[in-house]
Amino acid sequence: MSEKLERLGQALASKFGEKIIQALTSCGELTIVVSAKDYSSVATALRDDSELRFEQLVDLTGLDYSSFAGRDEGARFAVASHLLSVSNNYRLRLRVFAEDDTFPMIDSVCEIWPSANWFEREAFDLFGIMFNGHPDLRRILTDYGFVGYPFRKDFPISGYVEMRYDQELGRVIYQPVTIEPRENTPRIVRDENYGNVGHG
Repeated sequence: MSEKLERLGQALASKFGEKIIQALTSCGELTIVVSAKDYSSVATALRDDSELRFEQLVDLTGLDYSSFAGRDEGARFAVASHLLSVSNNYRLRLRVFAEDDTFPMIDSVCEIWPSANWFEREAFDLFGIMFNGHPDLRRILTDYGFVGYPFRKDFPISGYVEMRYDQELGRVIYQPVTIEPRENTPRIVRDENYGNVGHG
């Protein structure tokens, strides 16, 4: 671990103590995991504390750990926020797990970092994670009538419904998927020809 990451880790441990459930360092980056109840207060402190000053939320995404090999009956859905401190030249990943797998809900951080607005809408649309306090939580990438959440691990590759134009009704209609799911065959790389360019 670099001296800089070590300094950041010590500052976080000193500031948050037991609120940090887990701290991980991988690929030169630090990730802290906090509980859903502490998420808003930790996020606010990360932005406002002079030693930390994470002024910018660079990215926020949903995560589905349903089939993750390391999952030990823990929570299924999480949100990871990628933060940047321009003042102190730090980067940090903040991860929080939703407490309820059947209706995953996490506090919105839009009031802390306004750039979270569309990222949270995307996580809602694709993973079905609700954001408590979000000013305009609605679908952003899928159609208004879309059924399900396409980035969940249990969502079928071909989806649940398909749409087509109906000549008799004169409009687009939705109907159950009529194609059979199939397994894609893996691409085969033949090492003896790899990288060779034909001449002629």
